[in-house]
Amino acid sequence: MTLAFCNLAIVPLRAENSDTAEMVSQLLFGEIIELIDIKDNWTYIRCVYDNYEAWVDTKQYKILENFYEAPFLTLHISHACQQNDLSFPLLLGSRLPYFDGINFKIEKQKYIYNGKAIDVRNNSLANLKKIAEKYLNAPYLWGGRSPFGIDCSGFSQMVFSFFNIALPRDAYMQANIGTTINFVGEARTGDLAFFGKEEKITHVGICLDNNEIIHASGKVRIDLLDHIGIYNRELKKYTHFIKTIKRVI
Repeated sequence: MTLAFCNLAIVPLRAENSDTAEMVSQLLFGEIIELIDIKDNWTYIRCVYDNYEAWVDTKQYKILENFYEAPFLTLHISHACQQNDLSFPLLLGSRLPYFDGINFKIEKQKYIYNGKAIDVRNNSLANLKKIAEKYLNAPYLWGGRSPFGIDCSGFSQMVFSFFNIALPRDAYMQANIGTTINFVGEARTGDLAFFGKEEKITHVGICLDNNEIIHASGKVRIDLLDHIGIYNRELKKYTHFIKTIKRVI
């Protein structure tokens, strides 16, 4: 098995081995991938975090000699990190292995980061709403996983990653885990609500208290949730119709 890590702030994952192919997801700095196949300048990879498979430009990762754990995640939306004399941004959700509050390292390479980070192994679920709201107003982007563009399942996945909970990448995959909540009125902060038409799951959001939901639709926003679905207070209409609610924490 050959492993590598994302050594750039953010890298697109493609459905096919082409720059013009659909972006299906993204890698953030520090995330580990398994290399499966190489074709021309493209590598077919599997993300260690969620087993998601896609194509990535071979120039946009760095080979690892050994697997590492990266429990710390950044809490700034964008903050500079320094590698020798080179500075580059770290986005919310980047992974910092062996972080001591100032320094972290990936194998022999040392980095300096003077922003905030959180050890996800000790993070209280009471902070879930606070962390979710850091993504507020992030524009919707199919395949996105950052505050500069994020999709509905990427949003739920990234929020839960701050609590060391690895959700699958896509909404329909996330709907297959957890315990079903039978009534919207029983939902609590951190439950996942799923929406769609007929049997197909097409959308996911994170339940909050007071019959609210935070989700990525146009942008990351907070709307009302009831037994029908999501009611957009700005548009004054329902935009998504509920299928099920799952408790995963």
